[in-house]
Amino acid sequence: MTAPMNAALDAALAAAARGWHVFPLRPNDKRPAFPNHTAETCDGTDPRCRDGHTGWETRATTNPDRIHRAWTHKPYGVGVATGPSGLVVIDLDTPKPGDQPPEEWKLPGIVDGHDVLAAVCEQAGQPLPVDTYTVATPSGGTHLYYQHPAGPQLRNTTGGTSGSLGWLIDTRAHGGYVAAAGTTIAGRAYRVVHDVEPAPLPDWLARRLSPAPLPPQRPVRIDLPTDRHGRYLQAAIARQLHHIATATEGTRNTALYRSAVALGQLAAGGSIAEEEVRQLLTRAGLDAGLRPREVTRTVASGVRDGAKRPRHVAA
Repeated sequence: MTAPMNAALDAALAAAARGWHVFPLRPNDKRPAFPNHTAETCDGTDPRCRDGHTGWETRATTNPDRIHRAWTHKPYGVGVATGPSGLVVIDLDTPKPGDQPPEEWKLPGIVDGHDVLAAVCEQAGQPLPVDTYTVATPSGGTHLYYQHPAGPQLRNTTGGTSGSLGWLIDTRAHGGYVAAAGTTIAGRAYRVVHDVEPAPLPDWLARRLSPAPLPPQRPVRIDLPTDRHGRYLQAAIARQLHHIATATEGTRNTALYRSAVALGQLAAGGSIAEEEVRQLLTRAGLDAGLRPREVTRTVASGVRDGAKRPRHVAA
């Protein structure tokens, strides 16, 4: 075993000992090592996808035996799946060459994400919450780790977009991950600079990062005949909606895609209008906690793929 592999194994075990769920990153890269395909392209040949596509978040583990098996195979980097780990990580970045701040952040003293967070705290009349587990990134940025608060699941945000804290500040929570301390990218390592337990995420930051409530939704009504054909369609629809509603964290997008394929086949066969299928699936995806853009993309992909194999139901 090489020294780099020992270091990566140590980093993975150290993160898991804190209760953080880890998974392999490609050597010297930030991208997940497994799986090598998306839910949309999953054909079930990967043994871990026999019962449906299994992504990196679901594969993340704290099991030392699994960690030893993975990190003695290759000098993988170490990803921490923030959602299963109960973490929210605030990523304070540095500008890339040529980056210019948006108008609202063209202020004296604003140079990087740390400055932006300090300004956000000052505007809120709150102290800078830096007494927490902290990792310096190879690019000169900082990862601040916090405990995920009780209440709604927080999702990822990207600096400068709606719902984010500001320019050059990303956050990683459910559906996201960060490279753990000890991981090396392009020869430069992530390193711990403040080794304490993650602090609770301040309430005011949790409120700032909470997803906006969805607008009131009208229930989707579908008029189906009451004969045997109609009862079959009603059962098929109910089965797919139940599949989405009962999917576990980390598998909900896959469940939505597979149900979109199934109902897309029925729509292509003329048994139900495609627009009604899209409305039903969109409502189910949003109710399951998926993000609107994610739901729209997954539903469209699944319905499109289902239409390639129309399913005709005899009346």
